Amino acid sequence: MESRIPASERTSQKLNELLTQGVAEGDARSELIKLAVRKIVEEALEAEVAEAVGRGYYENGAAPGAGYRNGYRQSRLRTAEGAIEYGVPQVADRAEAFVSRVRAGLAGRTAELEQLAVEMYARGLSTRDIEAAFRDASGVSVLSRTAVSQVTERLWQEYEAFAGRDLSEFSIAYFFVDGVAERLHAGLPREAVLCAWGITEDGRKVLLHLAPGTKEDTASCTAFFEDLKRRGLADPLLAVTDGAPGLIRAVETCFPRALRQRCLVHRVPGRARSKEVRRPPAGKTFTPASQRQAVAA
Repeated sequence: MESRIPASERTSQKLNELLTQGVAEGDARSELIKLAVRKIVEEALEAEVAEAVGRGYYENGAAPGAGYRNGYRQSRLRTAEGAIEYGVPQVADRAEAFVSRVRAGLAGRTAELEQLAVEMYARGLSTRDIEAAFRDASGVSVLSRTAVSQVTERLWQEYEAFAGRDLSEFSIAYFFVDGVAERLHAGLPREAVLCAWGITEDGRKVLLHLAPGTKEDTASCTAFFEDLKRRGLADPLLAVTDGAPGLIRAVETCFPRALRQRCLVHRVPGRARSKEVRRPPAGKTFTPASQRQAVAA
């Protein structure tokens, strides 16, 4: 029965499971990006095939010689987040063999696809985003305008479901919020994206919300938190932030019953966080005590 469900719909089910159940172990952010990239690619491939055979997945009435869908085969895309497997729709009984232009151009666009994955959940994707992601070497879109619109509409539904979901089901013990710099568009500077994660009482890590364009000022952060509360998020036991004054004030205003803690990573001096190992001056060695003194200095 599962084989009769489009690959993109099966990926949507996995995304929904990740967003509603979270993860007990592993990197939730990485898993979200990989599944979102997989969803974007599968939607584009399925839209391309729909135009080639002249009908949607569940529609009948193919034109002679147009061929018909013949299941999927798995392919793999290597990205910075790791290997991503995705379903490639197969076309049979076609007068001229079908060759996917979308799939041919994927290898050189993994960074763009990962950026799209973040943007899809931060503010939703536009037709311009999809056209830019799926173009050939000459810069021409490999998807028709109709296919681009269909892909955009389906991915927009994913965003709306995420941005409007009921959060009352989550019993959040620890709430983490921070502004991170993400490159949402290729060739443009990184943008600030406010991210809210929670750890539930049973130890699962869940992504609660993303919002671009915030500078961690009080007004933006308050609006961000009020949206979470409007969707049912209760005060957590502990809220963890960096030292941004606007973020701190917004947390204290919106979650008055929560304890607040400064993120330990932000509290440690930058040189102590660095992965670079300092070498001692000539003729000297660093003892554990001297290392502690250097960090405290």
